[in-house]
Amino acid sequence: MSDLAEYARKRDFTRTPEPSPSDGSPGEGRRFVVQKHAARRLHFDLRLEVEGTLRSWAVPKGPSLDPEVRTLAVQVEDHPLDYGSFEGTIPKGEYGGGTMMLWDRGKWLPGRAPGEKVDPRDALERGRLHFRLEGERLRGAWLLVRMGGRAGEDGRNWLLRKADDAEARPGDGAGVTEEHLTSLVTGRTMEGIAAAGDPVAGPPPPPPSGAPKAGLPSRLEPQLPTLVKGAPKGDRWVHELKFDGYRIQARLEANEVTLVTRGGHDWTDRFPGVAAALGELGVDDTLLDGEIAVPAPDGTTDFQALQSRLSRGRADDVTYFLFDLPFYRGRDLRRLPLLDRKRVLKALLDAGPAVDPLRFSDHIVGEGEAVARHACLHALEGVVSKRVDAPYREGRTRDWVKVKCLRRGRFLVGGWTEPSGSRSGFGALLVGSRDDEGRLVYRGRVGTGFSAQALAELRDRLDQFPASDTPFHDPPTGAAARGVHWVRPELVADVTFAGWTDEGILRHATFRGVEAVSGPNPGKQKKSNRIAGVALSNADRVLYPEQGLTKRDLALYYEAVAAWILPHVKGRPLSLVRCPQGREKHCFYQKHLTEGMPEALRGIEVSEPGDLYVAADDLAGLVSLVQFGVLELHPWGSREDRLDRPDRIIFDLDPGDGVTWSEVRSAAVHLREILADLGLESFLRTTGGKGLHLVLPIVRRSTWDEVRGFSQDLARRMEREAKDRFVSSSSKAKRKGRIFVDYLRNGRGATAIASYSTRARPGAPVATPLRWDELDGLESPSAFTVQTVPSRLERLEADPWEGFFGHRQVLTVGMRAQAKG
Repeated sequence: MSDLAEYARKRDFTRTPEPSPSDGSPGEGRRFVVQKHAARRLHFDLRLEVEGTLRSWAVPKGPSLDPEVRTLAVQVEDHPLDYGSFEGTIPKGEYGGGTMMLWDRGKWLPGRAPGEKVDPRDALERGRLHFRLEGERLRGAWLLVRMGGRAGEDGRNWLLRKADDAEARPGDGAGVTEEHLTSLVTGRTMEGIAAAGDPVAGPPPPPPSGAPKAGLPSRLEPQLPTLVKGAPKGDRWVHELKFDGYRIQARLEANEVTLVTRGGHDWTDRFPGVAAALGELGVDDTLLDGEIAVPAPDGTTDFQALQSRLSRGRADDVTYFLFDLPFYRGRDLRRLPLLDRKRVLKALLDAGPAVDPLRFSDHIVGEGEAVARHACLHALEGVVSKRVDAPYREGRTRDWVKVKCLRRGRFLVGGWTEPSGSRSGFGALLVGSRDDEGRLVYRGRVGTGFSAQALAELRDRLDQFPASDTPFHDPPTGAAARGVHWVRPELVADVTFAGWTDEGILRHATFRGVEAVSGPNPGKQKKSNRIAGVALSNADRVLYPEQGLTKRDLALYYEAVAAWILPHVKGRPLSLVRCPQGREKHCFYQKHLTEGMPEALRGIEVSEPGDLYVAADDLAGLVSLVQFGVLELHPWGSREDRLDRPDRIIFDLDPGDGVTWSEVRSAAVHLREILADLGLESFLRTTGGKGLHLVLPIVRRSTWDEVRGFSQDLARRMEREAKDRFVSSSSKAKRKGRIFVDYLRNGRGATAIASYSTRARPGAPVATPLRWDELDGLESPSAFTVQTVPSRLERLEADPWEGFFGHRQVLTVGMRAQAKG
């Protein structure tokens, strides 16, 4: 019999949803999958890809991370590769009838250690296979050993054991299987899968026969549209709606899904639901192109809602609109006409499960002007038009063109109307702009785009600026002026709109945000003593006397930057600098959660039971810290679920007396180059002092000792190679005229200032992330303060640390060795 003949003999594919052998994808990879299978008895199935099929073992008690536990693994028939994407229910009465869950999957490698050459087929024939797993739940080295067995068992009984390495958990028993009770890809329980009835995915369509075979390129520049004034005419063009989100390419290879931004950053961790849904498609060596956005009930896409979801560190409730398929199942589709690529893409999505995050971006052939007019009439982002016969070309081309409906502008608020119906706060804003003579000219009303929270908060601000008369040079009259409340033009509204009427009035205006006309001084925006539900006592107490910044001002600063700072502090123990009476008075450190601290704060247990460090996970927590007199937030370099495994490395370049800012900048570039030579990408930020931080996100595999050793070795190497510039000792006497390469932030319990945290220093400075290309033109780190950072963030088109949280780089043994020089 062939490898899959026994598999096919045991199943009736007219009754079972399992993939048939004819559906199998060719493959020479090293994928593995573990499936939880409630057949006659609950067990786990381990499957390793070998020579185009999945070698399979039933493990009755499931895998264990305890090296002392040896579990029985009964070898069963080989399965097709497409079985690695199967989750669902096999009908009762069929072979293996019962519910099956995709419990873990990833890549497997033969041998005990990297570089060890092992022929897996030979090792299996001999009955002893050492291998390594790189999954989400199972990792590290493992061993399969065939038992002698009893007569008639044909050597099908094996023992599975975890090797004693960094991924082992001695004494854990069946802990790992009891810890993870849901599907890796759908998040469903066994009961949920059984209730759904249908399998996760059917067989994906075959690739077009005319497309050449090809592996995925290491990087594919996305095709971009050229901005034009009007949509093209004729049936040689199709027209798609333009989304207001993030352009994302999805790479499906080696049984892994990677989501890549237009800038080349890995954002897989930011959109885990999308990645899981793509994994259910059951294809490999595939690259999809699309945009992740948040659909609104009115058919538009809401970029503000997307940013809000990302501020939590990851966004689950999003949609991935897919519009192209450059590579599919090991074939290069780029030279095929657009419509052919989209037909395959639609067939792939139709064959897969009906999963919410994935949506085919449909199109209309011809009628470009009508499509664009309809899109703009409904306040959509715009239209992207594409030639039906064009290949996929990297970069900006005229095969794709875009028409943007919405314009964006900033307008002074001069009044508001009463709400109607169930709406609260206000009905609409009356806005205007200054003419050449400085007069405020009326530009219309803005009545959409407000959340319930925005309506309430903005009404509080409007109430601070009442006016007895209109501020407009040409105010609305008659019915348009009835019931209007005039205000002094102290607020600026950020507005998108479709265009202008002949009278100079905004068309289809939508609210996007608001700020004070006087700039980023939050103290002039709002006088409430309750922010994010937290009551501020002594709200007018001055904390930064040089600027006159009060406790209220500081709370409003954190309200403005909450979406930016929270991903850096959420879920981490914090060390705090408290200055209850202000920066110039007595300040002190605090780490532990104590009685009397605000309810919005919680504790993280770091060592012994009851040893709780402070944690702040939301805006209310940040404002509570301000209420408690906190001026600095210093998080750990690890998260609460694995405090023993750091997820970042920090180098603090701290200049001694006599070192210029130019020399600090040069040192940062020098260290960046050293790290890049080791294969590590670093991210830059000011510290709120005289120095700079280089921050390296890492996968949580290294211990604290390994991270500290690496950073210490690299600091000492820099000192050896340039003793006149660098020093690796904290001794102040040795630091004069040199830069201290501070590696001491990289130990368990050590902390560093959080990105976007204030500092208890003159000027109210803020530790601020930068793009590397900003460094050369930065004359002084003192430019970033409580008063300037919010407006900087408003102007940014992208996060300076784009890709930071999704960047998966591993600190390897080789890197640690090379750090010594």
